Amino acid sequence: MNSHTNENRGLLPSIWLNRCNNIDDINENAGVFGAIKMITSVKNPKIQHIRALQSRSRIRREMGAFIVEGLRLAEEAFTSDWDVQFVIYTEDLKPNGQKLVDGFAERGVEVELVAPHVMQNASNTKSPQGVLLVLSTASITLPSKLDFVLVLDSLRDPGNLGTILRTAAAVGVDAVYIPPLTADPFAPKVVRAGMGAHFRIPIMHAAWGLIEQTIDQHDLQVYLSKAEGSQLYTEADFHQPVALVVGGEAFGFSERSQNISHQSLHIPMLNQVESLNAAVAAGIVLYEIYRQRDFGIQ
Repeated sequence: MNSHTNENRGLLPSIWLNRCNNIDDINENAGVFGAIKMITSVKNPKIQHIRALQSRSRIRREMGAFIVEGLRLAEEAFTSDWDVQFVIYTEDLKPNGQKLVDGFAERGVEVELVAPHVMQNASNTKSPQGVLLVLSTASITLPSKLDFVLVLDSLRDPGNLGTILRTAAAVGVDAVYIPPLTADPFAPKVVRAGMGAHFRIPIMHAAWGLIEQTIDQHDLQVYLSKAEGSQLYTEADFHQPVALVVGGEAFGFSERSQNISHQSLHIPMLNQVESLNAAVAAGIVLYEIYRQRDFGIQ
């Protein structure tokens, strides 16, 4: 065995292959490098753990972890220096994907090569992109001062929730609070719909007591966006510290959110349309807040 075998143990194939002088070196090292041992069983504990995180909100909360899949979100996690528990990948990963996995390994993250059928079993998508990360929610921290907060009350649709999170990130929301009865923001469909929002703004599960405490602590003016709101949304003054509460289309607002609100807002609609999609309504009001603040509109 060559002298470089032990020093290379644990490196990924694309790293240690460059250190091997010839095909004999590669063959000699192939049986001893931990990183190139392929997981071939769907009963592997790591795969079972991933499947539990993919399917059960309670497990995600108890374990403080969630899943991201695909190169784009993996790159977002890498760039944001998020706490990554471990990575699985397939050998057909494109060069830029392999380079990214190598980068995680160089940071000390555990990486595992898996067979294609194992990735398919672990994935929440029909066509896995060859890389899957298990991330820790411990990376989420709140800024010391909150000036622009979003509370999502009783939103059950993961697509709407993810879309709102994406918009919230685009307009510079300081934090998003997820009270009881709202869908899990770390569910796979929400993470995909968020398109990287999870890495740009803090998103927190929170009981109503904590939300009320935050409102008082940061002196936030609370607005509810609802079809029958008393004030036209463009007439509200959003220059002050604000918390916007958006409710679900099917379930509306909880009693707790209505109790903490200072004002309700409405968006005008024609042709006897009674309501807008929750993500659309949230986007309209969020961009009005952004418009007033960023452009100094009075």
